[in-house]
Amino acid sequence: MTLTSSRRDLLKLGALATGLGATPALASPQTERKLGYAIMGLGMYADIILPRFAECRHSRVTALVSGSPEKARRYAAQYGVPESGLYTYDTFDTIRDNPDVDIVYVILPNGMHHEWTLRAAAARKHVMCEKPMANTAAEAEAMIAACRAADRKLMIGYRSHFEPNNREAIRMARAGELGKLSVISAETGFNIGDPKQWRLNRALAGGGSMMDIGIYSLQAARYLTGEEPIAVTAIESTDRSDIRFKEVEDTINFLLKFPSGVVANCVSSYGSNHNRYRVVGKDGWLDAEPATAYNGNRLRLRKGGQTVDHPAPTLANNQFSGMLDHLSQCVMTDAEPIVSGEEGLRDMRIIEAIYTSAREGRTVTL
Repeated sequence: MTLTSSRRDLLKLGALATGLGATPALASPQTERKLGYAIMGLGMYADIILPRFAECRHSRVTALVSGSPEKARRYAAQYGVPESGLYTYDTFDTIRDNPDVDIVYVILPNGMHHEWTLRAAAARKHVMCEKPMANTAAEAEAMIAACRAADRKLMIGYRSHFEPNNREAIRMARAGELGKLSVISAETGFNIGDPKQWRLNRALAGGGSMMDIGIYSLQAARYLTGEEPIAVTAIESTDRSDIRFKEVEDTINFLLKFPSGVVANCVSSYGSNHNRYRVVGKDGWLDAEPATAYNGNRLRLRKGGQTVDHPAPTLANNQFSGMLDHLSQCVMTDAEPIVSGEEGLRDMRIIEAIYTSAREGRTVTL
């Protein structure tokens, strides 16, 4: 989002930055019917998402898509999904005929997002797609085009936009409460384990840490400033003798320069543990650690010579139910999601520039 964004986009961001309510303000739906989600992919993250439907006001789970019928039946019994809502990848296209499914949530390896988003759109379903939205910017563009052609909404699962500490940090940074911003540091990473997992397979993941955990550092720099970077410089550090990194990168340090003069120093790593960011202004700084965890996120504020804990306002929804309900509300009111496909595409273009900079040893102008 640049400083010269359209009035409509600025209004959306203003609603987000208020930090009030479970989601950014939207018109009240004309019906209280909960929209039905089909969860595609029953891996670890599905175990995080599925329990959250119990906390949703506008969303419910009505279908499951899995390559394991036995697993699908087990989850269906746990979450009250009928037999008519169980699909394999071979039978998925028949979901078009299920009126209880409004939205397909694609929770699959990155390399599968493109195909299944296109197929969900062809089935006339709205789409929530996990981040990063695709392996390449070209695939992301095709996903946006397919959903637009089908007149379906496309939203990317950037849960941090609905998490109270991150929303409070956005509000404070953009409202000038820290003074004119100058520096952001953002570090995200973890020590990845099993070398056979899909995250270390280039075809499935599209890359290494940058395509997984590093996107949180990139997102933080962008949503705290409310700007788009104009240049990026990156350095990769990967031990190719480590069996985990035969195909993908371990650590990338990248520097983003923004139009206002803010510089963001960012880290993405599969070899070290980080989950924090700090935004520094003329009058103080705000520190988030953990910053983007599933729970337990915290803020500290340094201002007037004092450093204090800074609790975020309490929201009616947590980041997961807030995200799920936001797309449902957008569908019901014909509003554009605050983290639409275009938001995911912007990240993909910057990530490609980060890879180019690291590979060619030069600053890339955006």
